Amino acid sequence: MFLTILCEDSNVCSHSQSLWYLSIAESMEATDVLNPALNYGIVVDCGSSGSRVFVYYWPPHNGNPHTLLDIRQMKDHDHKPVVKKIKPGISTLAKTPTKASDYLHPLLSFAAAHVPKNKHKETPLYILCTAGMRLLPESQQAAILEDLVTDVPLEFDFLFSSSHAEVISGKQEGVYAWIGINFVLGRFDHADEEDATVEVTTGSQNQRPISRRRTVGIMDMGGASLQIAYEVPSAITFNSPQEEEAGKSVLAEFNLGCDVEHTQHVYRVYVTTFLGFGGNMARQRYEDQLVNKTLSKNRFLTTQTGLSEDKPYLDPCLPLGLSDTVVRDNRTLYLRGQGDWARCQEAVQPFLGLHNGTMSPGGVYQAPINFSNSEFYGFSEFYYCMEDVLRIGGQYNSEKYSRAATDYCSTKWSTLKQRLDNQLFAQQADISRLKYQCFKSAWMYEVLHSGFRFPTDYPSLRTAQLVYDKEVQWTLGAILFKTRFLPLRDLQQETLRQSHSSWLRPSFVYNHHLFSLCILVVVLAILLYILRLRRIHQRELRQAEALDLLWVEEGESASAVL
Repeated sequence: MFLTILCEDSNVCSHSQSLWYLSIAESMEATDVLNPALNYGIVVDCGSSGSRVFVYYWPPHNGNPHTLLDIRQMKDHDHKPVVKKIKPGISTLAKTPTKASDYLHPLLSFAAAHVPKNKHKETPLYILCTAGMRLLPESQQAAILEDLVTDVPLEFDFLFSSSHAEVISGKQEGVYAWIGINFVLGRFDHADEEDATVEVTTGSQNQRPISRRRTVGIMDMGGASLQIAYEVPSAITFNSPQEEEAGKSVLAEFNLGCDVEHTQHVYRVYVTTFLGFGGNMARQRYEDQLVNKTLSKNRFLTTQTGLSEDKPYLDPCLPLGLSDTVVRDNRTLYLRGQGDWARCQEAVQPFLGLHNGTMSPGGVYQAPINFSNSEFYGFSEFYYCMEDVLRIGGQYNSEKYSRAATDYCSTKWSTLKQRLDNQLFAQQADISRLKYQCFKSAWMYEVLHSGFRFPTDYPSLRTAQLVYDKEVQWTLGAILFKTRFLPLRDLQQETLRQSHSSWLRPSFVYNHHLFSLCILVVVLAILLYILRLRRIHQRELRQAEALDLLWVEEGESASAVL
């Protein structure tokens, strides 16, 4: 699993990364939950051994459609990340799926207590399940997810729907890890003059190549599996339909930008997982073959090599003089360390499963790598192999590494144990590390140079453990991907507000004048009506006077007749 990365040597960190470090340092402060402008998001990682909840926050988008959200992990009052874990894994509820929401209740309550109450309705919640759930039948997966989708909204007001709960593939998990690490390293920012850049071709026709900051590839060798993820800037030409089909299964193209019309953040990433290629599983496969070969050889040649302490099998991949045993099906194989690193390399190479040198480990299609313009970080076993006992972690140099590994393997076991007692190795080194360091260092070398075909003079690989002294989970990449369209929503709302306000300003003036005109018209109408009434009144008065005069004249005439 992709977890961590480190920029250990300040001399190899670029100026822009140093500035990014200051930004990261600022984010270590407690999150200001009283700031009403902050937005929040929650991701629950439902893994095979347990589940963890992560709470993230981000300020309003800066308005640049080419800029991603500035998402950071929430910190509590003690400046600690807001994270909570429970055990066992959610996959243990395969036969009791109706308990899934109850199982996650402590995690969601924990998140709800940290996110301001008035922000709950607009806080997206994502419940993402990984390896443990992937092993269950689809019907059991669906039953667990159905319970979550049905019951979680009954108790929590988070922004949560059926699309927010899913079982993600190993490919998705790898892509999210790649996104998270490159985001923390600032590789999605606009390139400065001193930054290394790449020319990226997109799938759009008549689209000119985009020059942007070079992203980093990542390799992780755990105990059971091996993962690799890196950007493929140029379009790939496949040699056959079969190769094209194989390529599609390990290539992911996505737009991290908030607008699909903008291709500044379109990335084409190769990502795959090799089960059984982790350090411990590789050693187990190697030992299984030793047992089978030894038993078969002894059966036909009637020899006793490896079947007793007196006649141990000489293992080139164990330190010189180390005695060890391998037990399989009540059969015991006795080993004695030969400490020959060069022979160990030859012995482990067949376990890569290469096919005519055209495929990566296990015969899986591998997209081309531009070794002259790329950068990789290796962690977990890549880091442990170089640092725990060899003490050369950081910048990888194959010649220096080969020399150190050869010297270690050929050192007597008694001397190595004495050095461990004298604390000359890293603090995390133990007897198990000392026993299998020779094998794992050869395995790592062969995976890198024979499997992934990195040139022995490749200058841009660093082994790592942390990013700026902290873990970077794939969940950060997940929420970055899931919320990538939120800035567009905010930008559209802002544009809408601006257009409304620009519409309101002239319309308001227009309405204001219209209202005044109406008042004026009404006033004039009233005045005219009053004037008309006065005229009518005056006319009536004149008519009345005339009638009075007429009546007087008629009265006088009548009197004269009489």
